[in-house]
Amino acid sequence: MPSLFVLATPENRPVVEVAERDADVSVHRSGPYFVLASAEGFSIDRRATGCRHAVWYSCVAGLSGFRIEGWDKDSLRLAVR
Repeated sequence: MPSLFVLATPENRPVVEVAERDADVSVHRSGPYFVLASAEGFSIDRRATGCRHAVWYSCVAGLSGFRIEGWDKDSLRLAVR
């Protein structure tokens, strides 16, 4: 299943919490990462996370099966490859 990897740090936890609110996204831990998996693309609203820009633009540790469709000051949008 396509996945987004986010380093498991306290600063990144709000990103994961917002993604968990999406019924189509499953979240689990794998080593030092949170793995956000979904069969379809999804988006995360930065304002909902409360993350500052420095954290926001460094939260993605890796992708598997997704591509970043858009990533700006307002949202991160993922699409299935």
